[in-house]
Amino acid sequence: MLDDLHLEIGTGEFTVLIGPSGCGKTTMLKTINRLIEPDAGKISIDGNDISQIDKVALRRSIGYVIQQIGLFPTMTVEENICVVPKLLKYDKEKSRQIVHELLALVNMPYQEYAHKYPSEMSGGQQQRIGVLRALAASPPIVLMDEPFGALDPMTRAILQEEIVRLQKKLNKTIVFVTHDMDEALYLADKIVFMNRGKVVQVATPEEMLENPADDLIRSFMGKRTKDNEALPQTAADFMRTNIYSVYKNWGIREAIDLMARRKVDTLLIKNLDETYAGTVSIININKSGKTEKTIERLITQQQPVSYIDENAQECFTKLVNSNDSNYVVVLNRDQTIAGIVTKSSVAKSLADAVWGELP
Repeated sequence: MLDDLHLEIGTGEFTVLIGPSGCGKTTMLKTINRLIEPDAGKISIDGNDISQIDKVALRRSIGYVIQQIGLFPTMTVEENICVVPKLLKYDKEKSRQIVHELLALVNMPYQEYAHKYPSEMSGGQQQRIGVLRALAASPPIVLMDEPFGALDPMTRAILQEEIVRLQKKLNKTIVFVTHDMDEALYLADKIVFMNRGKVVQVATPEEMLENPADDLIRSFMGKRTKDNEALPQTAADFMRTNIYSVYKNWGIREAIDLMARRKVDTLLIKNLDETYAGTVSIININKSGKTEKTIERLITQQQPVSYIDENAQECFTKLVNSNDSNYVVVLNRDQTIAGIVTKSSVAKSLADAVWGELP
């Protein structure tokens, strides 16, 4: 149920509706294309009261994408994309051109994909077609109800990037429902936070991060808001632990083989008592490895080092000030290897909190 809701969405704006389950997000979305009729009030598009517009004509002029995709299983990709153009009496040549152009936008070549059936494609590919179908008649407005919620994280991230790119390229007005604050922050020009049928806050991602309107929004933001006191403070909170370390008596060929298999160019090296000895890179091996049997004489200590309980900002400062290093080696206080902090860790920290300028 919606309660005394007032909202204006600008042309070409990516608006994300978010809030707890049952807050009215999907209900609000469905009132825009009259799948749900409000008991009172008015919804206008370009100044026109939609209650005065024929429902079928309205829905054909508004794209709609849902989580369940809803592709017709007995239709090919081309036929699925052309559902609305066919209803609007587009001729075959124009429809085929639309399919060519839309498939090209998401790097799905016409010859390879146009004649496939949904069952022959992955979930991510099917969802792409669902989005293209919503765009096929070039509607100015596209409604999207948690379209990526059922996808795996990697596919979801790829489709998020694609929908942002498509929206900017085609200048569509998109109203997007999600329960995922990360998704909202990434996609939105404007976030509308709802609770119990009411709009609690309307703000840009930056404004909402800076000044969440209440504790519920603050809880959705998690560790991102500036006034959260539970922010991680040490290098341990940001380090990667899935690293590769070997003993200093390893052979040259062993080290090269591990680098090749793990697709890394540097290994962390341990002494036989497990303490940190330094690093060996493929560059070191290429320069001097031909005369050596083990990696011990190729070890360098050029990487900056931090400790697991060291202040995270101090660790990041070491990384930023070290022009030749892509990471900081993090040690336990007994000098054993704990992990590494990379430049992506710095980006993560800046997304989690406002640290101020690094020296």
